[in-house]
Amino acid sequence: MGEPVIQLRGVSKAYRKGGQTLVVLDGLDMDVERGEFLALMGPSGSGKSTILNLIGGLDLPDSGSVVVAGASVPDLRGDALSSWRARHTGYVFQAFNLIPVLTALESVELPLLLTPLSKAERREQARYALEIVGLADRLDHRPKQLSGGQEQRVAIARAIAMDPTILLCDEPTGDLDRDSADQVLELLARLSAEHDKTVVMVTHDQKAGDDATRILHLDKGVVEDADA
Repeated sequence: MGEPVIQLRGVSKAYRKGGQTLVVLDGLDMDVERGEFLALMGPSGSGKSTILNLIGGLDLPDSGSVVVAGASVPDLRGDALSSWRARHTGYVFQAFNLIPVLTALESVELPLLLTPLSKAERREQARYALEIVGLADRLDHRPKQLSGGQEQRVAIARAIAMDPTILLCDEPTGDLDRDSADQVLELLARLSAEHDKTVVMVTHDQKAGDDATRILHLDKGVVEDADA
């Protein structure tokens, strides 16, 4: 097996709140292999979302190393960080964050406007991303014309439009009914298995274990146990 695409070593992170220091990660070690679908589970405040933020370069560790896709993320700054993030990370959140006036195709095309692709190439890439998530017949639909599950699939298509190495998902099923949540989990599993995407998902959804290849349980900033 090759070098992990995500490698955290001795990572600690604390925040000041109300005059107190809140330790959210305490010397965490974590490896994630390319193409793995990892679910991070645990109580609120256990450090799950902080891990996503560190992997994506949205936050810095107090100590330890965060190496993702061959780069030491805390050492990246400015344009170098933006370029690395655009190449390697796609984000999926609990809120779909779709712009009401844009069609599904226009929403997915939005991040591609930052690339040198021509309009025709952007449209083709956006169409392909929507085809992957099973929405080839919803290209011209706006958010109000879509179900919650379809909106989240548009958001996933937008996240994969730049063909990132890693998908960082923060409670992606939190606002969905059970059937829609299951469809999103199955889609993320398929992106991992068939498209070699590394998926790191924060979730409270106990059914995530049916689709993830591995679950890490966190509590008080450390890994409590791991399920294969």
